[in-house]
Amino acid sequence: MTTEARWCLRPFRSGDVGMLSARQAILYDELYGWGRPLEALIYEIAAKFLRDFKEGREQCWVAERDGRMLGAVMLVEDDADTARLRLLYVEPEARGLGIGAALVNRCTQFAREAGYRRIVLWTHQVLDSARRIYAAEGFRIIATETQNEFGKPEVSEHWLIEL
Repeated sequence: MTTEARWCLRPFRSGDVGMLSARQAILYDELYGWGRPLEALIYEIAAKFLRDFKEGREQCWVAERDGRMLGAVMLVEDDADTARLRLLYVEPEARGLGIGAALVNRCTQFAREAGYRRIVLWTHQVLDSARRIYAAEGFRIIATETQNEFGKPEVSEHWLIEL
């Protein structure tokens, strides 16, 4: 476990993936108005993670303090050589504590240990804090496009880090 400012990172337990999904859907609706289309996508990702979980190849980590989730992230298998970082989020009041960077770094460490050669992720240009974390970890943008999946045009980005 990593501890800083009285928070820790731990692997997911029962109920965590549902909490992660709900909080991310609520926050992104409040902040960006992405609503039901994003919420549906989040729950599809979460359901697939739980249904098809590959021990030793996939994981979800939770940052918590005093039993309260402050953030979370998933790493899932895309293919034998490629992991995908999914659903990174940090509660607004916990931003600036290094939680997002710790979660992303844990994904990178785990991917190396699991034998992946690279990690990919999909994000949006409007998510400045997450983008700074990805860049600091060594990810780089490999493609962009404008999509309307969440009810309004958003610039989406595909990122990659070679391990």
